[in-house]
Amino acid sequence: MEQHVKIIGILHVVLGGMGVLAGVAFLFLFGGLAGLVGAVDQTGDAAVAVPVLGGIGGILFIVLLIFSLPSLVGGVGLLMMASWSRIFMIVVSVLYLLHIPIGTALGIYGLWALTKPETEALFARSRYRATA
Repeated sequence: MEQHVKIIGILHVVLGGMGVLAGVAFLFLFGGLAGLVGAVDQTGDAAVAVPVLGGIGGILFIVLLIFSLPSLVGGVGLLMMASWSRIFMIVVSVLYLLHIPIGTALGIYGLWALTKPETEALFARSRYRATA
């Protein structure tokens, strides 16, 4: 089961990292568009478009960060076999079931592997080693 936990951790780190990168890309894209629109024309509609474009980029960045950071943090926790990460990633796996199709597959795999008694025993052993 340790191998399954590591695979789930790696997949969550990769998908969480991709989500954060997508958020940064949207932030730069919409910020760049706002800068171009503002540089070309500072009157009329451009004065309204610049803050709207910047706001859209900022909102997309925050939303993607909110959805990606738990996966990234939990994936790192699983790789380090942190005692809190198993329960945290069960919750994240349930939320991932709504992200069709890749998130659903990862959510099912995570729930299958993280709810097994062997996995619970594995994390109990790692918690015991960490406190000893």
